[in-house]
Amino acid sequence: MRKVAIVGTGHTDFMSDAPKTEVEMFCEAGTEAMQEASVVPKDIQALYCGNVFGDFAEGQGMIQSYIANELGCHHVPATRFEGACASATLAIRDAFMWVASGFYDVVLVGGTEKATAMGTPLATRTFAMGSDAKYEFPAGITFPAYFALLANLYAYKYEVAMERLREQMSMISVQSHFYGTKNPHAQFKHKEITMDQVSKGFVVASPLRLLDCCPFSDGAAVLVLASEEKAKQLTDKPVYITGIGQASSPKMSAQAPFLPRIRARELSVKQAYDMAGIGPEDIDLCELHDCFSIASIIAAENMGFAENGKGGELWEKGETKIDGKIPINISGGLKAKGHPIGATGASQTCEVVRQLRGDMAAEGRQVEGAKTGLVDTLGGDGIISNLILQTGV
Repeated sequence: MRKVAIVGTGHTDFMSDAPKTEVEMFCEAGTEAMQEASVVPKDIQALYCGNVFGDFAEGQGMIQSYIANELGCHHVPATRFEGACASATLAIRDAFMWVASGFYDVVLVGGTEKATAMGTPLATRTFAMGSDAKYEFPAGITFPAYFALLANLYAYKYEVAMERLREQMSMISVQSHFYGTKNPHAQFKHKEITMDQVSKGFVVASPLRLLDCCPFSDGAAVLVLASEEKAKQLTDKPVYITGIGQASSPKMSAQAPFLPRIRARELSVKQAYDMAGIGPEDIDLCELHDCFSIASIIAAENMGFAENGKGGELWEKGETKIDGKIPINISGGLKAKGHPIGATGASQTCEVVRQLRGDMAAEGRQVEGAKTGLVDTLGGDGIISNLILQTGV
C-alpha cells in the first residue's frame, strides 16, 4: 500500500443563509485546494463529495457530477457520500484507499452543505432522519434529546453531580467560542460567550441549553490527496494520512449495553491508532465531533484522552487549550466554527492539516510543534470515522 499525502486545502466561510449554492461552495473551496496544491482540473482523476441534504435544501440531487463539470474536471468518476455528519470523512477515507491502492495518483475530496436553506423546522426533521425512524423518532428522540439522555446517563453512571457536569459543559462551549473568534472562517467569529450566558440559556432538552448546541450551517471544505511520489513533486509540506478507522452502530436503544460510551468510536479510533502505530498519548491536537457539549466529553474519553467519567476534567484543568496536554477544537469546533454536515469532516481535516503545516500563527491559534493530529466525526447515531494525520513520517 502506498503512502498518501494531503497536498492542498480549501475552505469557505461557514455561515447562515449562504448566498451560493452547494455546487458553488464546493467549487470555491475546490479551486482554492487545487491552487494550493499546484494542480489543474485535468490532473484530477476522481472526485469524492460528502453531501446529505442537497435534495431537501435545494431540490438538487446528484451534485457530484455538476461539481466535477463546473470545476473543469470533465467526465472524471464523481461519487457522492452520505453518512450524515460523517459524510466527508467517509469520502476522505475512501479517497485515501483508492490512492493508496495505486489506482489513482491525484483525487479531489471534500463536502458541501446548505442546511439553513431548509429553515429550522424542516432542518430539525431532516436531521432526525439520521436516527431510527421507525421507533425512536416517533418517541421524540431527535438529536438534542439523544444527547440530553446521554448527559443524564453519564451523570448517573459515573456519579458526576449534574451541577458539576453542567459547569464542565459550559466550559466546553466557552472555550470553543473563544477559539472561534480567532478563526476567520467561523460562523460565530464575532461571538465570544461567558459561563453565565451558557448556564442561563433556554433549555433545549434538559440539561442541554441553547449554547450547548452547535448551529445549522452552510459551507464547504475540500482537499487534494496525492500519492507520495506525486506529493513530493507538488509540495514541500506534505501531510500524510497514516491511520484510518470506521465503524458502525445500531440505533440508540440497541447500544444500551455500552452507553454513554459510543462503542463504534472506540473501535474506529483503535483501527486508526493501530494502523499508524501510535496511541492517544502521541496525539498533539484533535478536532472532535462536538455537536453538543456533552458529546465532547464522551468523545475525549472514547479516544483515550481521559478515563470514563473523567473527560470533563480535561476542560476544568485547561488541558484542552492551545498550550494544554491535548488541544481540542482549536478551530472553534462544530459549536463555534459551524457544522455544515456534509462538509464537517473535510473542515476538521483541513484544520488539522493547516495546524501540522504551521499555517495558523497569523491567526493566533497555532499549536506549537504539532506533528500528529486526530480527526473524529460522528454521523447520526451510527457512523464513526477517524483519521490520523502526520508530518515528518
